[in-house]
Amino acid sequence: MVKIAIDAMGGDFGPEPIVKGTIEALKEKQFEAILVGKKDEILSLLPKGYKDKISIVEAEDVISMSDAATDALKRKESSIFKAVNLVKAKEADGVVSAGHSGATMTLATLRLGRLKGVSRPALVTLMPAKKNTRTVLLDVGANVDSKPEHLVEFAVMGQYYAEDMLGIKNPSIGLLANGEEESKGNEVTKEAFKLLKGYQGFKGNVEGGDIFNGSVDVVVCDGFIGNLMLKTSEGVAATISYFIKEYIRKSPIAITGALLMKKVFKLLKKEIDYAEIGGAPLIGIKGCAIVSHGKSNPKAIKNAIFQAIRYVDTGVNEHIEARLATLKETSEKSE
Repeated sequence: MVKIAIDAMGGDFGPEPIVKGTIEALKEKQFEAILVGKKDEILSLLPKGYKDKISIVEAEDVISMSDAATDALKRKESSIFKAVNLVKAKEADGVVSAGHSGATMTLATLRLGRLKGVSRPALVTLMPAKKNTRTVLLDVGANVDSKPEHLVEFAVMGQYYAEDMLGIKNPSIGLLANGEEESKGNEVTKEAFKLLKGYQGFKGNVEGGDIFNGSVDVVVCDGFIGNLMLKTSEGVAATISYFIKEYIRKSPIAITGALLMKKVFKLLKKEIDYAEIGGAPLIGIKGCAIVSHGKSNPKAIKNAIFQAIRYVDTGVNEHIEARLATLKETSEKSE
């Protein structure tokens, strides 16, 4: 049975939504849950029926959002350090944390190590797209600066994530640039284009709008651009929701329309709600680490745990390593 270590102390709202999310996950799936944090606080939130179903690992220290990510390496009594260490010691298969994202990524990368053939792990997110699909976008924050060869690795990792986790056969890949032409982009993307040209599934350059129109399954960029794209999209979604509510509030006709369109609004909210995804996996490391939003509610934690379980079960890491090894062999033969 898959074992998931959950950082119970990392979120913005303390352990309550994290413990509740873990309980909700246990109601729907079979897995072994290990909550890491202050035992007394965790126990006070557990219903009697779950106190013998969830393991607790004591951790008195908590990495706050204001702490430097590199501090996490020294604070071995922190909840996130101990949660990651459970994966390193093979006592857990994956870790979920809604705490300091930088600390989680730093610890997961340095304590667990990278997959063979991976120079830089990448943070993955799923963006809503037309035709009721999701577009895999990476990197969205693990690497501020990337080299062309890193973008190639992201393409391979994103492709297998889309295939294994989303069930997409032969996923298509696009390289994010300021135009579709091969000549567009900066020096890094132009060189990455050359390296990816001819790679199975690579469709060439794509623009920002292509992330949402479903024209490709995977969009590759560096972490600086990807994070800006992610945060901008969240802002646009929030602004659109605000305007819809304001127009409905001010117009009696709109109120009537809103009642008729209630189901449509509910479906729209589901598409743009981060809680539906749960978190962003740090792909390219040995093991599994899901980085959740600091404001995660129980639903988000539940879905982050489900994502971790599926990540472990599908064998994404093994497929990435095998493909990168093949690419390396091909590259060496052509030299």
